[in-house]
Amino acid sequence: MIAERPFESLDDLIAKADRVWWSLGQGDWLEAFLSHPKIGEKKAAAATSEQSKQWSAAEQAGLGDAANSNLAMLAELNQKYEDKFGYIFIVCATGKSSDEMLPILRSRLENDREEELRIAAAEQAKITKLRLQKLVGV
Repeated sequence: MIAERPFESLDDLIAKADRVWWSLGQGDWLEAFLSHPKIGEKKAAAATSEQSKQWSAAEQAGLGDAANSNLAMLAELNQKYEDKFGYIFIVCATGKSSDEMLPILRSRLENDREEELRIAAAEQAKITKLRLQKLVGV
């Protein structure tokens, strides 16, 4: 992103970030996924900044009132997902409740690895856009 500067506007920043993201390889995507906590959890596999931790918590705020049964099912499905694909379930969780998250997770478990990796990468791109907007105060 440093090489993409200067940014003329927020839209320009987001467009360049998106272009850079889609130019990266699968290994880069998987590395980025490590900076996210599993849905329903608070700690990411990789070290992250305090700001990133706060953003993740806010993005998953819709899970705060989840029933214990939903949280248990999310944990179970998260593990199935990770066992199948080799990385955590990535979804743009902003505004989603556990009742909304469970069918998304269930349906994505039906994908093959290649298709799912592209979907996870697209979800990461959505998260990046939201975080860039937060970063510049929008």
